[in-house]
Amino acid sequence: MENKYIHKIAVTGVNICRFLLAFVFLFSGFIKANDPMGTVYKIQDYFEAWGGEVWNSGFIPYLVAWALAIVEFTLGSYLLFGIRRRLASILCLLFMLVMTPLTLWLAVANPISDCGCFGDAIHLSNWNTFWKNIVLLIATIFVFIRNRDIVKLVSDKMDWLVAMYSTVFIFLFTYFTLNHLPVFDFRPYHIGADIKAGMEIPEGEELPEYETIFTYQKDGVNKDFTIDNFPTDSTWHFVESQTVLKKAGYEPPIKDFVIISNDDGFDITEDVLNDEYVFLLISPWLENADDSSMDLINEIYDYSLDYGYKFYCLTASSDEAISRWQDYTGAEYPFATMDEITLKTIIRSNPGLVLLKNGTVIRKWSNFSMPDEYQLTDSLDKLPIGNLDDNTLWTKIMEMLIWFFGPLALFIIIDIIWLNVRRKKKVIPAPEKKNEKKI
Repeated sequence: MENKYIHKIAVTGVNICRFLLAFVFLFSGFIKANDPMGTVYKIQDYFEAWGGEVWNSGFIPYLVAWALAIVEFTLGSYLLFGIRRRLASILCLLFMLVMTPLTLWLAVANPISDCGCFGDAIHLSNWNTFWKNIVLLIATIFVFIRNRDIVKLVSDKMDWLVAMYSTVFIFLFTYFTLNHLPVFDFRPYHIGADIKAGMEIPEGEELPEYETIFTYQKDGVNKDFTIDNFPTDSTWHFVESQTVLKKAGYEPPIKDFVIISNDDGFDITEDVLNDEYVFLLISPWLENADDSSMDLINEIYDYSLDYGYKFYCLTASSDEAISRWQDYTGAEYPFATMDEITLKTIIRSNPGLVLLKNGTVIRKWSNFSMPDEYQLTDSLDKLPIGNLDDNTLWTKIMEMLIWFFGPLALFIIIDIIWLNVRRKKKVIPAPEKKNEKKI
C-alpha cells in the first residue's frame, strides 16, 4: 500500500504536470487558431521539406492547421478542468510521441528554421523546441500513469458541457480569424508598427556578416569556392550558389520591405512610407486571390482618387497574371512588386488591404471586411479609420478571457447551485415512532 505522504507528493506532482501541459496546449492551440494562415504557411513548409509539394495546392494544409488548433486547445481545456482524464492523458501521450521525434528530426536536419509550434508569438530554435518537448513528454508520461489523481474542477455531470464548449469556442474562433485576420498580431507589420523605424539599425550595433558559397563542378566532382578563391580555370562549370551567415549580428525586424513600381521599375519604397495616407492592396498571388470583393476594392480606389491618396496593389505575381487580373476585375489601380514572403507576413489575406499613415500601419482589412461607402464618407483625417485603433493589447486579452472563461464560470456556478438544490431536496427519513402500549 502506498505511503500517504508519497501519495500526497504524487498527487501534487501529477497536478503540477497537468497544469503545465494544460497551459502549453491551450496557448499553442490558441496561437494556431489566432493565425490559421500562418499555420497553413508553416505546414506548407513542412510538406516541401518532405517532398510533398503536391499537397500544398489543395485543402490539406488548411485542414491540418484547423485540426491542430482544435485538438491542442481542446486537450488543454480537458487537462485544465480535469475532465475526460483517461482520454486526455492517452491523447496527450500519443501527441507527444509523434511531436518529440519530429522535433528531433528538425533539430538534426534543420530543414526549417522554426518549428512554428507557437506561431509568431514565441520563436524557438529547433533544438530548444526538442528539449521543450522532452520536458513535456516526461510530464505527459507521469500524467498518463497517474491520471486518476488529476483533481477535477467540475462535476461529472458538467464535464460534457465544458468539453463541448471548449471545442465549439476554438472552432468558431479559428473560423473568425481565418476570415477577419488575427486578433493578436505578433508580426512586425502589426497595427501601430512604424515601418521606417523597424527598418533602422541602432547606432553601434554590429551588422551580420554573410558569405556567398559558389559550387562548381569539374570531372564530375563538386567543389565549393568563395569570392576570395574563385576558380579561374574555365573547365569548372557553375552548379549553384548559396549565401550563409558567417557572423551573427543585429537584424532589424523589417528588412525586406522594398516596393518596385511595375510602370517604370523604380523603387518607390520611400515615396510610399513618406506619404500621409497610402492604401496598399496586398496579394501575394493574384492567380489565387479571392475576387468576391473586387467591386468594393475598385470603389476604394475611386475614393482614393477623389481625395488624392495613393493606392497600389503589391504582388509577387507575373506580368501575365497581373494582366489577367486587370481584364477580369476591371482594376485600374497601379501595380508594384514585392517579395512574396514579405507580402504574406504583412497581412494574412489574399487579397487584403492595409492603410499606412506616414509609414505607420493604422488599419488592416481582410477580403471579407473591406471598408464600404458608409465608412468612407469624408477625408481620412476626419474618419475613425484614418487614425489608430485605441483597442489595446490588454483590452483584447481581457475580451478573450471573458469570452472563454465567462461562460465556463457561469456553467460551473449553475452546476454548484444545482448540486446544492438537489442535496436539500433529498428526503430526510422520518424518525421511528415508539410502539404504543395496548390497553
